[in-house]
Amino acid sequence: MPEEGVKLFGTWVSPFSRRIEVALKLKGVQYEYIEEDLTNKSPALLHYNPVNKQIPVLVHNGKPVAESFVIMEYIDETWKHNPILPADPYERAMARFWAKYIDEKFWPAARKIVVAKGEEQKGEIDEIQQQMKNLEGELKEKKFFGGESLGFLDIAANIIIWLVVAQEALGMDQILNEEKLPVLYGWLQRLLDDAVFKECVPPKDRHLDLFKVKFGSSIASK
Repeated sequence: MPEEGVKLFGTWVSPFSRRIEVALKLKGVQYEYIEEDLTNKSPALLHYNPVNKQIPVLVHNGKPVAESFVIMEYIDETWKHNPILPADPYERAMARFWAKYIDEKFWPAARKIVVAKGEEQKGEIDEIQQQMKNLEGELKEKKFFGGESLGFLDIAANIIIWLVVAQEALGMDQILNEEKLPVLYGWLQRLLDDAVFKECVPPKDRHLDLFKVKFGSSIASK
């Protein structure tokens, strides 16, 4: 049964709502998951998030919290065990900095790649590979960004899986591989092997099919 009236409104393909699932599972918090159709949003979603009308939304004891990073911090502060953010103030600030970097720099570039053509796509690939090298500089020799276990930035970086599935589905050149980005590639394999994280990754076949349907026409025209 859900703990203390915890509900999560999300969609199966969204990396943003998947972030919240990982955070809740790391904390061992039981919750009710409500799958949303963003083409026909439910009255409940519009009630709990009337400002931007988007997922994810966490509802705890009838009180809604929106935006994935805000929700993750709320979860960390509400359920203190198995902390997601580092205890050290500087490390905590750095985790927030790089998480913001992922959403404001990496995510827009990843979305451009799947619709760009020719030289434009090549430029976008070069840009995103540089961004991933920047992330490698933060990861260094650590097992995870959070150290020995998953942390805030590891959860935020789940968007990289979206890009990896996209490049496979659309037959693009390899963007992330062991040769070009060995540190980040090793991290990704460990992430996908993590028992908790594995539960929150969209089914690969379904994910691949979605990308092929959604973006296949733009790829075929290149």
